[in-house]
Amino acid sequence: MAKEVRDMERDDEIDYRIVGTDMQFVEIELDPGESAISEAGALMYKDAAVRMDTAFGDGRPGGSFVDKLFSAGKRVITGESLFTTVFTHTGQGKARVAFAAPYPGTVLPMKLSDHGGRLICQKDAFLAGARGVQVGIHFQRKILTGLFGGEGFIMQKLEGDGWVFVHAGGTVVEYDLAPGERLDVDTGCVMAFHHGVDMDVRPVGGIRSMMFGGEGVFLATLTGPGKVWLQSLPFSRMAGRMLAAAPGGGGQDRGEGSVLGGLGRFLDGDNRF
Repeated sequence: MAKEVRDMERDDEIDYRIVGTDMQFVEIELDPGESAISEAGALMYKDAAVRMDTAFGDGRPGGSFVDKLFSAGKRVITGESLFTTVFTHTGQGKARVAFAAPYPGTVLPMKLSDHGGRLICQKDAFLAGARGVQVGIHFQRKILTGLFGGEGFIMQKLEGDGWVFVHAGGTVVEYDLAPGERLDVDTGCVMAFHHGVDMDVRPVGGIRSMMFGGEGVFLATLTGPGKVWLQSLPFSRMAGRMLAAAPGGGGQDRGEGSVLGGLGRFLDGDNRF
């Protein structure tokens, strides 16, 4: 049964349902005139009454060309396309549009107004959302965190008051950290956290643990107050295992997960001996 969503301000009202277990997708139900946005390539299916348009930037209505250009530039920095796809119901009654996750995991619905209007996510987490949601960038301010935090210097920042749907690898677990409470996490398993949570990195221990413990040199530390969401199967880990199992270890190493490429992934724990 679809869950009714009532956004109070600028974001469109949408209804949704999450379908599936391991390979999930989200089906959004639109009233006439309502719109949803998604990343390019996320569409699974849509009703004929839903018009698909390509928008420069994050698809928010209004704004000057300079604003849209700045928005598009931020998307490129996070590794996304210059354009966002906007799906608008142009007919009568209800219409549906669905978006599929790119790899096994969990589609997590989040009401931004319930999280202070802002979430910090891994840079490929955003799947879809209500029109009006702003998809921006969040820079890691600490050099070591940017180098070895698993996501590099840049993460996604989702702002607004409506619903967004983010994708995480494997199973998602949520923790609510008290002020000063710290959680040590594998760097690739950090999926999202509140804006008030401080993310840093620290060494895993002695030289022997660093070299032979199989967990890399650094762990991410998340310090409250605020909520954090962890994923059990980072895409970089899954891709690394698939490449390692391929005949001859073929495939192209694109150096994802760290600005240091393969060396960075070894240091942050995504590669093992």
